[in-house]
Amino acid sequence: MEEIVFLKWSLHQKFAIKDLGKLNYFLGIEMATSQNELFFNQRKYVLDLLRKVNMLNCKPVTTPWDCKLKLDTAGELLTYVGYYQRLVGKLIYLTITRPDITYIVSLVSQFMHAPTVTHLHVVKRILRYLKGSIGRGILMRNNGSTHIQGYTDVDWAGNALDRKSTTGYCTFVGGNLVTWKSKKQNVIARSSAEAEYRAMASTACELIWLKSLLFDLGFPSNAPISLMCDNQAAMHIASNPVFHERTKHIEVDCHYVRAQVQSKVIQTLFTRIYDQLADLFTKALPATHFQHFLGKLGSIDLMDPA
Repeated sequence: MEEIVFLKWSLHQKFAIKDLGKLNYFLGIEMATSQNELFFNQRKYVLDLLRKVNMLNCKPVTTPWDCKLKLDTAGELLTYVGYYQRLVGKLIYLTITRPDITYIVSLVSQFMHAPTVTHLHVVKRILRYLKGSIGRGILMRNNGSTHIQGYTDVDWAGNALDRKSTTGYCTFVGGNLVTWKSKKQNVIARSSAEAEYRAMASTACELIWLKSLLFDLGFPSNAPISLMCDNQAAMHIASNPVFHERTKHIEVDCHYVRAQVQSKVIQTLFTRIYDQLADLFTKALPATHFQHFLGKLGSIDLMDPA
């Protein structure tokens, strides 16, 4: 209780805030608390969404999309584009507490202006997945630590339409998942190392921002931030101060991560592919790997009897 009072006081010193009491529900986000844990989810939001599209009684599936399916622009265009856009917009808001659908939602949002019937079927599969995981959310525990850690990964040239790569990352503070992202890169990478390096730069910016935020909240730390990567070539580029021929075409802003590594603010660490949590945000995964990564991220379903 004293820690909560001190935290509120610290926040009040930095920001103009008003204590409205114990938080239970806010803008579609529900929160349950215990002595050392917080659980965020959007159960009511999911139920309302399924009710609006008449899918409360649909058959659930175990993953948000089929690994074998490749999205493209071919197919019959939808007559009512607004219906598709509203559905995807609601799913985007749902990713606030649902990292498990972040990747597929980022994909279907790329076809907002000219969606096809196939795209709508993918959206409905996401809804069927939500039907089977209504109570899923993010669990945060008081681990007595503010150590910052990030995982970064990329699906090199994975987009079949323009061959751009997909950046995926997730960040942790004190062992708790706090931010995550899945986004198509703006340019076409000429190598997997370049694509991975760009993803590392995006993740490094997020990690530095988290460190600054913790400092403003009164939790400064001089410990290096851990950045987990599964590409040895990108890690060597980040740590080597010499600009090799293979890196000359990479924009200067991408070398931001190199500056952070050289100043020892960030340390890059190698992680095995099976332990690369950011994989969840770059590609479709088999059900076993999908569930494994969700458990590591702290995404659980309180309504699941298992």
